[in-house]
Amino acid sequence: MEEWVGGLWHKFISGAAAKDYPGAAVHLPEMEKTLGMVFRAFGGDAGLRVLGATAERHGARRSLLQRVAGSGEKMQAAGLDGVSLRLPAHIAVFPESGLNRDLYVWLAALAAHDVPSDEAWIIRNQRATVVTLARYPGLLPRYQKLFAALLAQRPDVRSLPADESAQEAAVRQALQVPGSVSSWPALTRRGAREIAPVPLWLYPLAGAAGAPRRLQHQESAADVEAEDAEGRQKARQTEMPAEKDGILLLFRAESIFSWAEYVKVNRSQDDEPDGKAAKAAESMDQLDVAQDGERVASRVRFDLDLPAAAEDDLPLGPGIPLPEWDFRKQLLQPDYCRLQAMESRHVEPIPLPERLRPHARRLRNQFAALAPTRRWLKAQPEGIEPDIDAWVRLQADRQAGHPDAAAGLYLAQVQQERDLACLVLADLSLSTDAWASNEQKVIDVIRDSLMLFAEALGATGDRFALCGFSSLKRGHVRFHELKAFERPWDDLARGRVQAIKPGYYTRLGAAIRHSCTLLGRQPNRQRLLLILSDGKPHDLDLYEGRYGIEDTRASIAAAREQGIRPFCVTIDKEAASYLPHVFGAHGFTVLRRPEELATRLPLLYAQLTRD
Repeated sequence: MEEWVGGLWHKFISGAAAKDYPGAAVHLPEMEKTLGMVFRAFGGDAGLRVLGATAERHGARRSLLQRVAGSGEKMQAAGLDGVSLRLPAHIAVFPESGLNRDLYVWLAALAAHDVPSDEAWIIRNQRATVVTLARYPGLLPRYQKLFAALLAQRPDVRSLPADESAQEAAVRQALQVPGSVSSWPALTRRGAREIAPVPLWLYPLAGAAGAPRRLQHQESAADVEAEDAEGRQKARQTEMPAEKDGILLLFRAESIFSWAEYVKVNRSQDDEPDGKAAKAAESMDQLDVAQDGERVASRVRFDLDLPAAAEDDLPLGPGIPLPEWDFRKQLLQPDYCRLQAMESRHVEPIPLPERLRPHARRLRNQFAALAPTRRWLKAQPEGIEPDIDAWVRLQADRQAGHPDAAAGLYLAQVQQERDLACLVLADLSLSTDAWASNEQKVIDVIRDSLMLFAEALGATGDRFALCGFSSLKRGHVRFHELKAFERPWDDLARGRVQAIKPGYYTRLGAAIRHSCTLLGRQPNRQRLLLILSDGKPHDLDLYEGRYGIEDTRASIAAAREQGIRPFCVTIDKEAASYLPHVFGAHGFTVLRRPEELATRLPLLYAQLTRD
């Protein structure tokens, strides 16, 4: 009974204290794609993703009801953190959903014109507002509606102490006439409060410059969606405390809260969600996360990631140094990675599997039309046979009184050549060990795709190579040359394809650069690089997120400068969020089902090389 009454009271007082409008709320997932396009269309960094903002304390005054309910302490501030555009998970500031939707669009447009600087927060937002409205005057009516509705909700200047009143007046002036406030009034009174949040402005976020290093933990799409739905927590990486044993609790009583906020969670081994930990995190302003690698179980786990030398593939040389692009420094780091050519220990010549032979036969018949053949050219000045149609037209022209046309009366036969070389680069990372269907894993689909592709190209006579790659940090990029350009497609090559197995991670930039080196050695006029991938570029040593995407993008740009045409075929459902930035709008295709790869790849090749 007591809990029931308490729940009713909490619901009543929380609703009475709320200053937002839940009925008119607009949520980020329903606006995410639109906001991404708006941000990029207005000139924003195409490499940034749109993600939910973190909830942080704002320090502004709260009403009596809010203090009683314990609400209104935090806000989800919009801003840029260097790798993403952070926007509130939902906006319910105004009573009309249209205004809340316009606020999302305005924040995306403002972020596209925000220039990082050390100036005061209010000055920086004014400058971004002035530039945005000057470049896109059509946003002015929308902005005027937003700030008019916001001013009606702002605290009354006359009800605030002098220093807080001065700051509130400056905010109002900056909203009404952007660029008119050149200095930010200081708080002089002890115990003064910060100004009320300004939803129309961007807030400085950690990560834009000198951000702490990220954990070596890759978020899944489900994790991101779940966190965005509930609101993210602000976090920083720190070092493990020096003394953790402490049987005797040697602390003063007043430090009990800081001691209790330290929670040890080994994410490297335990990926299961902890409901109690999530509830505890909601009440914390900031999460401190540290790596603890002292447990024996952790050391054994990481040692087991590497196979024994007797079971691992054979290295074929000392390794090839390759550069890598660091987007944070805007610098191509020379000899930063080392690529190691590998060969499987267990390669046995095999024929084409029986289950693939009907598909291969059908593809060979289809691709036979692309093979070099002789064709007749009509209306030629010289040739081995007369062109009957041309002679008939000539006689008709003469009878009609037109002058004679002696040229173009013969048929000539020419050889139709295909001067093309293609390299297929397959992602062999550990994620390919996942199940694509009830019967096949992704790695099995890749094997079948490579075999059918090679069988189809055998009918065209085109020169091709098949390669695969995975990586384990920058010093160990594994590269398998399954079928080289100068080698035939035979039972031994099929054995190499059959022997491939899931590797480690996906350092895609280094693999693309080496593939371009192999393609660059070919004398053919057209050179095509087909990339088969099932996920984002990722590795353990910070090669994740935007770092890996930007390095891949730089390698693709370098490939195009060499006259190589790259094209990506992926089964990643999230590919639309980053592949247009990497390959361009027409440089990739996404397959809905992995099992389609085996039949779609040869047909896609035919389309790409049709001209």
